[in-house]
Amino acid sequence: YGSSGINAEYGEFNIEKGRLVEQEKQKIRAFYEKKEKNAELQKKIQMSNLHNQARLRLLKQREDHLQVVVDKTTNKLKGQVVDITKYREMLQGLITQGLCQLLEPHVTIQCRQMDIQLVEGVLAAGQANYTKLSGLDVTVKVDQANFLPADITGGVRLVAKEGRMVVVNTLEARLEQIIKQKIPEVRSMLYGSNPNRRSHLSLHQFL
Repeated sequence: YGSSGINAEYGEFNIEKGRLVEQEKQKIRAFYEKKEKNAELQKKIQMSNLHNQARLRLLKQREDHLQVVVDKTTNKLKGQVVDITKYREMLQGLITQGLCQLLEPHVTIQCRQMDIQLVEGVLAAGQANYTKLSGLDVTVKVDQANFLPADITGGVRLVAKEGRMVVVNTLEARLEQIIKQKIPEVRSMLYGSNPNRRSHLSLHQFL
């Protein structure tokens, strides 16, 4: 080869060498960029997991706190049942509410066997309140054969149309309903207001 041919080949060799070196550099850069992105992603996932764990712990603490409120309310309700005067007033209110829900002319009331005399004692007042509120007359009788379980806290069950229409106004059922209604308000009192939450009537207004 002449010197010009050698120089040309040497130039081509350098070009090819430079191209290969640049390719390797790009591969190395891509490798470390991918590694860095993976490390950043793992960091974000880890931070997200930690955040979720902290949030779940906070939610658990809040639910535990709410359960304490519910338990206190339940115990207070049981205390009112022991007070015959208060319990008699509750029974009368539960009967009137049940009649207003049914709006039927013939209704049978079931209660605990131990509550029969109490229910019979407030029946006339409950009927009178219903008639005053609805403008309708109703015939009500107390079931002397079928009783509510003795281990419930109290209350009544109203039946019409041969059992096709039923209103469960036991204290447990009413308390469960009230708790569902009151939980948003309790959360607001404990943890701050939320514009999406609606307020509800207080517990004593239902009882």
